[in-house]
Amino acid sequence: MDKVRIEAEKIWQAALGQLQLQVNKANYNTWLKDTKGIDYSNGIFTVAVPSVFVAEWLKNRLHSLVSRILCSITGQNITVQFQVQSITYDPKSVAHSKLLPDGGTSLKERELHLKTYNLNPKFTFDSFVPGDCNRLAYTAAIEIAENPGELFNPLYIYGGTGIGKTHLLHAIGHVAVTHRVPIFYISAEQFTNDFISSLRNKKIEDFRNQFSYIELLLIDDIQFLSCKTQTQECLLHIINDFLSDGRQVVVTSDRSPKEINAINLRLRSRFEGGLVADIYPPDHKTRLAILDVKANQLNIKLDEKIMSFLATHFYQGVRELEGALIRLATYTRMNGNSLDVALASQILKDMISGSKEPGSYTPTTIINVVADYFSLSPEDITGKKRDLLTSKARHIAMYIMRQQNHSNLSEIGKALGNRDHSTVIYGCEKISSEIGIDSQLSQTIEEIRSRLKSLR
Repeated sequence: MDKVRIEAEKIWQAALGQLQLQVNKANYNTWLKDTKGIDYSNGIFTVAVPSVFVAEWLKNRLHSLVSRILCSITGQNITVQFQVQSITYDPKSVAHSKLLPDGGTSLKERELHLKTYNLNPKFTFDSFVPGDCNRLAYTAAIEIAENPGELFNPLYIYGGTGIGKTHLLHAIGHVAVTHRVPIFYISAEQFTNDFISSLRNKKIEDFRNQFSYIELLLIDDIQFLSCKTQTQECLLHIINDFLSDGRQVVVTSDRSPKEINAINLRLRSRFEGGLVADIYPPDHKTRLAILDVKANQLNIKLDEKIMSFLATHFYQGVRELEGALIRLATYTRMNGNSLDVALASQILKDMISGSKEPGSYTPTTIINVVADYFSLSPEDITGKKRDLLTSKARHIAMYIMRQQNHSNLSEIGKALGNRDHSTVIYGCEKISSEIGIDSQLSQTIEEIRSRLKSLR
């Protein structure tokens, strides 16, 4: 081992010692325990991590904390990068490379596969726009596509209509097909229809046996199985077979497992036993990125003011955003007129929602709802109390203001008793780092979000 690598590992071990004191045990064991310092040169410190999911998680959840600790240890400004083995993780290039017709799979073969598996050729990782609204689901999907059955099994992705759940499901399927992994993509509605047909024709064993040779099962809109007792029981046995054999299951839904009415408790337990990842409507920044991708696909160039106008007024999901963009593209092709915001507004007037963008709540409202949830007073959260419950509530309030309200650090600090920006950063990062592995915390935040929505 060369001197640079030895020095990097010594520094990283010192950093891990400090990180152990600042993150909880579950986070440390899950995300940091198996990491190593492998290089420190030209102001760049490289940390080796075991998987792309860990790399992405650390990059988005603990990057600033790791950077501060390393700067403190070395006394120098440091740029931190996370590498999977010896390759720097680039989600777009990794995902894109897996969709190329290599490994003996011709383009004609691939098109036949996609038709056979009912995969939408547009729904790939390369065309998916990641953001804070979908980061956990996106990185988990990439990891599963690369290593099915090894980490998160099952993966349960949930969220509202038109915000990317099916896109991720198909993207996983694309990578699997390219790797010649046997997959089965089906909607829960089609699964139910096929099951009922097999019952009528007394071919239930044949129905179940068709899944015996599948390595990756992708089921869309699982909430459709609500109240369908026999179908749920059949699916439970199929999923049990997959899990016992180490085969991968991925499902999507418009709600969390607990929110699906009349679902088999054992089936719910299976879903909750894996990774439950939510997707919520994209924030303004992500909507602009989505518009940029979609505009390129449609070969249309729009003024930045029009893009901002679209991102501001179409906030429910990707489909709504894309629908507005397609209408503008169609108008310009048919009429050849240049667009400005006034004309775009006129063209889209029947599509524009008159309601306020979801997630825009006053700081006072967020503080009041969080305080009520934890049976505290708003003054407790904005005051100087530092017991565990109050601190947790305060950090959650910071997190919601930052993630859902898109408030800046100074605004959050001012609303919470004139706290400085470093305190706000710490609070937001603490919740952000724990929400992915602490199901109770995730549920708490979802319940608080539901209470906020009910106030509209």
